[in-house]
Amino acid sequence: MERRENKNTKRNHKKVVLHVVQHLAPGGLETLVLDMLRFAEPRHDVFVVSLEGAKSQSLAKWAKLTEYKSQLHFLNKQPGFSVKTLGTLTAMIKGMKPDVVHTHHIGPLLYGGIASRLAGVPVIIHTEHDAWHLNNKKAARLQSVLLKTVRPHVVADAHFVADQITTKLNYRDVCTIHNGIDCQKFQCGDRQAKRNHFGLPEDKTVIGVAGRLETVKGHKVLIEAFSHLESHTHLAIAGDGSQREQLEHLVRTLKLEQRVTFLGLVDDMPSFYQSLDLFCLPSLQEGFPLSTLEAQACDIPCVATDVGGVKETLCPKSSALVEPNRVFSLAEALSKQLDSNIHSPRAYILQHFDIRDMVGRYTRLAKESTYE
Repeated sequence: MERRENKNTKRNHKKVVLHVVQHLAPGGLETLVLDMLRFAEPRHDVFVVSLEGAKSQSLAKWAKLTEYKSQLHFLNKQPGFSVKTLGTLTAMIKGMKPDVVHTHHIGPLLYGGIASRLAGVPVIIHTEHDAWHLNNKKAARLQSVLLKTVRPHVVADAHFVADQITTKLNYRDVCTIHNGIDCQKFQCGDRQAKRNHFGLPEDKTVIGVAGRLETVKGHKVLIEAFSHLESHTHLAIAGDGSQREQLEHLVRTLKLEQRVTFLGLVDDMPSFYQSLDLFCLPSLQEGFPLSTLEAQACDIPCVATDVGGVKETLCPKSSALVEPNRVFSLAEALSKQLDSNIHSPRAYILQHFDIRDMVGRYTRLAKESTYE
């Protein structure tokens, strides 16, 4: 007998939740989805489908995936629209019979949303993690058509994102659920011990930045701003990407080789934050970043650019906001924060951004939508 044929079976069986993402590689959205697997209710079976990539390659590139490998599926989609991928995903969803399909971003909405409608999934949730792509008219038109076709419950991870969806797409079934982090994992630590671990100077004031080394993340602006700070400061850069060589060249040009450390990909992010005096997010575009939450949970104050939903992540008593792509404004804010007696931000993050509260809100949304 199929699960949905009997009301008692429907009430007692484990709920199946399927997340659909574009790819599974180190990043904020991907980390968030893995945390949603980790903190799911015991009565839920949760899986993730990655449109792009192969399982073996993805596991090799991101060790964190190994503990979830039995819950992960990969469709190895190639660039461009793929009818084959849509068909494969539709068949997979029909076979799994999920109670909830949860898509993240526009590509997964296209494939996961349409496949879910074809398969008769009772609840479709779609989370928008940023809104800057809506400035592209073609992308905005596509998303508008998809939302009207799929009719998901849309969750924005920031009030800024919700406002953009409502205004630019005229879509009303939108609520805001802020991203959360594991506040038990990200907490205070021994600063000197962590600096020894990363080879960072013990006698300097260390500013840190974490994220993909891509133009949109604003590392160039940060390095240029850092060059105006006093010599007792040190910059630690966690992450890798296509701009690394150019950024290393910039550091040499500014004669900062002894004051800047490129750490590459860092698996132990709590230890990285714990090694810092100050965290900086210099992005030119953002949605609702996790890195500022993680740093503050480790009791590290932040300086960040006022883009996307960034301001919604910051403790108002211990953070500073600056306009993006402003070298001297950023340098001034960093200097001022380092000289300030700053309020502890950890309590604020514990109160507002714990991952368990976030997962609970998504669970309640799905329940209220239909499947109980």
